Amino acid sequence: MSLKNEDKLGAVLLQVQHDLRHLRCDLERISLSERTTTLDVQALDNAIRKTENSIQKHTEDYLKTVTEQLLVLPTIEDIHKKTVQIPKWKPDLDSFPDMRPQREDLPGASQREKHKSTSSMRLLCNPAHPNNRAIMYQKSGISLPDVHKRSTSVVKPPRMISGPAGRLKPRTRDHHNLAVPEEATGALPDTILLRTLIQHKAASLHPREDLYSCTIGLMGAKSRCHKQLKWEKLPGYTCEKSIKCTPFWTTKTPPPSTSSKSIEHESVMQATINIISKNHQNLPVPVPVNINKYPFTITKGRIDPLAADFCLFRQSFSLCWSSVVFALEALEKLLRDFAVPVAKVSGERLVEFSHGWDSGWRTAPPVIGLVSVLENWEEVLGLVLRPGQRFKGEGGIEAAAIHIQSCWRRCVARTAYLRHCRRKWAAGTISTSWLMRSQRRSVRKALQARRLRQLENYRSRAQNLAANWKHIQSSKRTIIHIPSLGYSQSQRLNLRGFDILQNIQINRLCDIRDKNVEVIYVCPQHLGEDILHYYTSLLVRDGATDGAENRTTEASSFVRPFIILTPEAADYFPNHNMCLSTLLKYSPRTLKRIRNLIQGKQTYIVGGVAHVDDLAVADELGVPILGPEPATAQLYSTKSGGRRIFTGAEVDVPPGQGDIYTLNKLHEALAEIMTRNLHVQRWLFKIDSEHSGRGTAYCDICHLSCYSWALQEYRRHGLELWKTKWIQESVLLRYLDEIPEWLTHYARPAKTSCYPNWACFLKTFLRQGGVVEAYPPSDSVTCLTVDLLLEPGGEVTVLSCGDQLHGSCQLEAIGSTVPQTSVHPETLHSICTRVGRACLQRCIIGHVSVDLATFLNHNTMEQEVWAIDLDLTYSDQLAMTQMLLMRTGGTLNCHTGCLEVPVREKYCEHQPAAKRPVVNLYAVLGSQLFHSNLSMLYHNVFLMMCKAHGIGFNMKRKEGTVFALYDSSERCRIGMMS
Repeated sequence: MSLKNEDKLGAVLLQVQHDLRHLRCDLERISLSERTTTLDVQALDNAIRKTENSIQKHTEDYLKTVTEQLLVLPTIEDIHKKTVQIPKWKPDLDSFPDMRPQREDLPGASQREKHKSTSSMRLLCNPAHPNNRAIMYQKSGISLPDVHKRSTSVVKPPRMISGPAGRLKPRTRDHHNLAVPEEATGALPDTILLRTLIQHKAASLHPREDLYSCTIGLMGAKSRCHKQLKWEKLPGYTCEKSIKCTPFWTTKTPPPSTSSKSIEHESVMQATINIISKNHQNLPVPVPVNINKYPFTITKGRIDPLAADFCLFRQSFSLCWSSVVFALEALEKLLRDFAVPVAKVSGERLVEFSHGWDSGWRTAPPVIGLVSVLENWEEVLGLVLRPGQRFKGEGGIEAAAIHIQSCWRRCVARTAYLRHCRRKWAAGTISTSWLMRSQRRSVRKALQARRLRQLENYRSRAQNLAANWKHIQSSKRTIIHIPSLGYSQSQRLNLRGFDILQNIQINRLCDIRDKNVEVIYVCPQHLGEDILHYYTSLLVRDGATDGAENRTTEASSFVRPFIILTPEAADYFPNHNMCLSTLLKYSPRTLKRIRNLIQGKQTYIVGGVAHVDDLAVADELGVPILGPEPATAQLYSTKSGGRRIFTGAEVDVPPGQGDIYTLNKLHEALAEIMTRNLHVQRWLFKIDSEHSGRGTAYCDICHLSCYSWALQEYRRHGLELWKTKWIQESVLLRYLDEIPEWLTHYARPAKTSCYPNWACFLKTFLRQGGVVEAYPPSDSVTCLTVDLLLEPGGEVTVLSCGDQLHGSCQLEAIGSTVPQTSVHPETLHSICTRVGRACLQRCIIGHVSVDLATFLNHNTMEQEVWAIDLDLTYSDQLAMTQMLLMRTGGTLNCHTGCLEVPVREKYCEHQPAAKRPVVNLYAVLGSQLFHSNLSMLYHNVFLMMCKAHGIGFNMKRKEGTVFALYDSSERCRIGMMS
């Protein structure tokens, strides 16, 4: 192609640059002037349109010409004979390239050719040389204007870059034939790190914008530091191998912000200082070509325009001075801002930086690039990184003030924010607590209203039950037995095998001995088929009749008149030790089945230890409860409540005092009653809420050191005078001094499995309250249990009475003998009647168990009976008594104290049961027999072994042994009646 338009192209480019420079100057003057100044938009539009038309006209020819002539760099002598080949780029990751500048003599080239090629390359890189225009015209076809004619601007020569093999190629903008990228030079990662560090320091002027650009540059450097480029060498070519440092002007930064953002700058600077201290030894020094050409010095941020070195530099690069001046001004400002005393500038590096930097008026120079043009960059870098150096330079006072103000504003804002967060958190916590409290209050009110409604329904049904009691007792009825142990949660959680304890009264099924009674027994656990089959065969309704009568009714009697149900909630709460009433309350399917079973029948509930959920179950089923209100039962079922009832019934009680909740009151009450009753040898301490001897401790008076002296004082004054308090005062004071130590050393809990020592017992005693009582002053003491039925109609019926059997612990009963023989029946009946009436006066109905103690008073030689305990519940003894009466078919006459059982003799086998002879029998009952080896045998195997050893029950003679089975899993507890 002809190059006739080459001069026109150069002129056009010069004119475009000239117009753009004037346009930029106009815009800068407008931006600095007042806002009232207007911009000539038409002139701007004309200039832009003129530029677009000129460039569009000559772009295609220019790019084609440049591309065709500068694809490769041929030799000087024989440019047309050589074949043009493009080098191939193959990255090799095995090792990093050698970054040191080297020269290599290629074969086939003479020294003259090498010299000519090297000289021409140097001329192309030096635009100030007089022969540069000729070489540029010869090699590129571009005609540069005369320097003397138009010295304001020149066409910037194509920037030559160094390839890996030493070939120099122009950096063009052709999108069809791309030149070798600059990344192929293998930029040093440490150099990029240096650039990033200086940018971070310079972020005190514009921290946010530089932070972003430095981050991008650092990421790019990390990605390039792992690449290595390998170029294949083509034989026959003369080339020069050189390594040129990657320029530092690849990252541009926006102009500095007007407001200080030093918060992020401080964190970035801290990270920068850490990296500098870590990698300071590895930082490379930029090694550009001809590093010592055109140097000049900047002193205190000011350039001496008359200095010889600066004048030489300006004269050498006068053609491109318009782009250099902006970088120079930016460098001066940087040095003034950080108070750098002396900075040595490399002119060539400054020109390279200015050529690579887009000098648009909207962009700020990259600070890292500015520092890289200095020869003493290490000294300048040390000053730039020095803390507080920015405030020593130009505008430092203002920068310091801005920094202080920003820190203060940050502190104030953070303090206000934290205070706001605390207040917000407090408001949220208060609102949440208030909402939860409101919800709990509403739920509590709803529960209270529901329980009040249940209590009112209970009272109305109780009145109906009292009015129709005689009719109900004489007609067909259904009894729902719920053997629930409604103890407190702490007591229930401390009981092992709680479900088995609730099932010990399974013998309530024997109520079906009355032909008008059907029993629905709620069992706390699932029973196995062996237990169900055992009780089915054991509880035949007519099992007590003779053989002929039994044969006629065998078919009808085999129909079970009882039903055993287990609440489904027992599967959901296996280890929570919930009482049976609570489990039934949360078992809707079981409740629904019970409602279907009792529909249209006379029904009432017989519970166990009263619990508030008994009312909920009764309200769900719509049936009355044969028992007291839960609140009344909790009040009078304690040890102190029992003493109040006994005192109201005017029966004898042991010397003592109840409702003790403090240690001082315990000591005072004990000293007082011990002084009045010197003949008592042992004193008992009972916790109010405990049961079955668990909460009992004792202490013997013989261990008290002053007891002998007190007996001497008693004998000296005599019985009559000893009743006066002023005579007892000396002994009382002496007791008060010695009782605390006496209790600490000699008091012992009755069951150490529950309370291991006196300290644990005393802690519970004072928390729950208790009583102090005297143990009967005799070597022979008999305790007996009497079961009463307080009918809703006001009658008191004695259902069972038996003498207690004690094991190793004299304060815990393990069984009883029925009927009792310790107290005269009339005396016993009188005591029980008075206690029953006292309970009825306090609205206590249902089953009540009274514990008595009888002994012989050695002073009067008369028998005394003390009422020692009261349980408002269905007792284990009564349940075993029901089994006894079921198997024997007899009657327990408590007025006479006899168990009357009809027997069949050989001569009267065919007589009816009413005319058979009656004998008085005695039975031993044990409801809680425990043996760990019983779990090794299944129930049917155990019963067969007993039968093989002749252990069984003789239905003819009404003698023998009957077992009560409780569970199918552990099988270590059984009951026995003999």
